[in-house]
Amino acid sequence: MNVTTVLGESRFNRFHGGLATLCGLTILFDGYDLTIYGAALPSMIKEFGISPAQAGAIGSWALVGMMLGAIFGGALSDRVGRKPIIVGSVLLYSVFTGAVFWADTPTEVALLRFAAGLGIGGVMPNAVALVADYAPAKNRHTLVSSMFSGYMVGGILASLVAIVAIPAFGWRSIYLIGAIPLVLVLPALVRYLPESPSYLLRMDRTADLSAAVRRANPSVQIVPGTTFQADVQRQERATLRQLFADGFAAPTALLWVAFFMVLLMIYGLLTWLPQLMVKSGYALGSSLSFLLTLFIAATIVSCVGGYLADRLGSRRVLVVAYLLAAALITLLGHLGGAPLILVYAVIAVGGGAAFSAQIFANAFAAELYPPVLRTAGLGWALGVGRVGAIVGPLLGGILLDAAVPLSANFLVFAIPGVLAATSVLLIRTNSFRAVPADERSPARPVRG
Repeated sequence: MNVTTVLGESRFNRFHGGLATLCGLTILFDGYDLTIYGAALPSMIKEFGISPAQAGAIGSWALVGMMLGAIFGGALSDRVGRKPIIVGSVLLYSVFTGAVFWADTPTEVALLRFAAGLGIGGVMPNAVALVADYAPAKNRHTLVSSMFSGYMVGGILASLVAIVAIPAFGWRSIYLIGAIPLVLVLPALVRYLPESPSYLLRMDRTADLSAAVRRANPSVQIVPGTTFQADVQRQERATLRQLFADGFAAPTALLWVAFFMVLLMIYGLLTWLPQLMVKSGYALGSSLSFLLTLFIAATIVSCVGGYLADRLGSRRVLVVAYLLAAALITLLGHLGGAPLILVYAVIAVGGGAAFSAQIFANAFAAELYPPVLRTAGLGWALGVGRVGAIVGPLLGGILLDAAVPLSANFLVFAIPGVLAATSVLLIRTNSFRAVPADERSPARPVRG
């Protein structure tokens, strides 16, 4: 029995919905954790007396951790499985996010954010790959994109909490709330989250694999003596070299460029949008409302875009999202004196397109890499993308320190969207699928 085929031919059921919900919860608190820094930044700058460049550097430390977490979290999952990495990552980012409540100096904030970033980075590639492993082929984009709406819901939650909590309890309170996954999410992950089918197959965990396949596709009959196999390559663990072999080099490099550019754009805006709007004359409460608007729009766009990607192809939807984001972010720098409703609309559509583009890019990579390379491929792409995410806050701080015109700030964050769209257009999707026949193997037979 070919596990890859059986899972791909399954019909959406409660198992798939539950898996997407669990992984979505882990990503929800990812979104919360990343949004609260930008929300707290105006208050932090006042309390610590730091410059925008220093504030950008502090914000980037979390993203350095995310880069390392994405790279090593993806690679380690091949050795220990995806479930332990997801559980450990949630534990890591919950503990160290909550610990920021007691930080007394900017240096302590930076170090705690770095440690939390390791956990945030470890969750994403494994959660995406796990959902993609079990998702029915015809619903894969929709399921992955819907799961990633949890990221947007986390941003919405962070914005709402910041609007209420910062004026009443100070900026530290929103970090303490970030420890909630220790109580609400971690126990559910330990009990209900399944392990990836490829890992179960490789480890000869026949009973667990049979149970997972039955839950994902109840119509399949598994009898004693059933032999399981999957579409994998001979090498059991994906390596960086594999991502640049057998026709994968150019697509992998272009994918990395796209991830770098869009994450530079996203995290530059995520960190500095409230402060930029404060500098433009808006009150802090209004500036936090802009973040809320952005994430609400991104939630809607990601779900609609996932539906369209299943029908029109992920590349088309991804390119349109990149270009739309670039155009409207540029426009945002020229809206001085415009009606407030127009500013909200531009932030909603442009920011929603930018954030949703990364969701579509994750689904694009998860679909196009073969199963054996999926976690490592997405992990490395996200890891390289985190370099762009590190550059974004630093670049925004430098621009604010240099007192360049407001329009220039937004233009700098729009240009990467055009470069990302160009990179995706240059990717030959069939190159990703071109796994040589002599490198394919039915894996090691496992009897059920």
